[in-house]
Amino acid sequence: MKITKAVFPVAGMGTRFLPATKASPKEMMPIVDKPLIQYAVEEAMAAGITEMIFVTGRGKRAIEDHFDTAVELELELQQRGQKELLRIVRDITARNVSCTYVRQSKALGLGHAILCAMPVVGDRPFAVVLADDLIDGSPPVLKQMAGVFARRGRSVVAVQNIEREATRRYGIVRIDKGSKSPHRIHGIVEKPEPKAAPSLLGVVGRYLLTPRIFHHLQRVKPGSGGEIQLTDAIAALVGEEDVFAYEFEGQRYDCGSKLGYLQANLQFALKHPEVGAAFRKYLRDIALK
Repeated sequence: MKITKAVFPVAGMGTRFLPATKASPKEMMPIVDKPLIQYAVEEAMAAGITEMIFVTGRGKRAIEDHFDTAVELELELQQRGQKELLRIVRDITARNVSCTYVRQSKALGLGHAILCAMPVVGDRPFAVVLADDLIDGSPPVLKQMAGVFARRGRSVVAVQNIEREATRRYGIVRIDKGSKSPHRIHGIVEKPEPKAAPSLLGVVGRYLLTPRIFHHLQRVKPGSGGEIQLTDAIAALVGEEDVFAYEFEGQRYDCGSKLGYLQANLQFALKHPEVGAAFRKYLRDIALK
């Protein structure tokens, strides 16, 4: 079945970017001139997804406003004759795209956030996109994964090769030795110690899931901090139907970290059509000083 729905868990507080995120959602932090959440939505649209489901929390109103029609702003730009800016504002989402907002009243983990979207998703396969993971791919990563889903008809998670010492920060998949992407997953472990990691393929923030995942999310026991982990539900899903790990083509930036966020701004600025050439010259100039 074609995937037309995407879930964006955006209820997190973004404490690693305080004080910048004290009054503004971390998902609205800009990479050059577009917020992280817009990049995520654009990736979903490129994969043919038309129903965007945002799982929000307190202080996230700016996300709703961003994807809403700004009548006063559009009128002002129209009166000033600023046609290009007017086009940019109007084209944030395509006309056939709908946005739905679901409230996560308590921060009980990624699995719980996805469970909050179950009434809207229904009995359909769907995508999960974590805006913190900005992935620059051609074609966009969700579109790559949609091709795998179309062929296999089963859940697909995005993975990338990581350093062994980094396994403590990822869900790590267990696969057959020597298999090729997409790999059939035989197990998944959340943040194992390097010596205990079953592979060096870490799960990153892109998932295409069958609706059966909800069955397991409802039965997963809360872990540390009372959180419901998506990794645990996927591990249970592997026991009854195939789940595939896809090594995507593209560059990932961990914008949940300050270093990854700065790296993304640097790289996207260098290829920006408006400022790219001047910014490249600036970097050359300061490198010579």
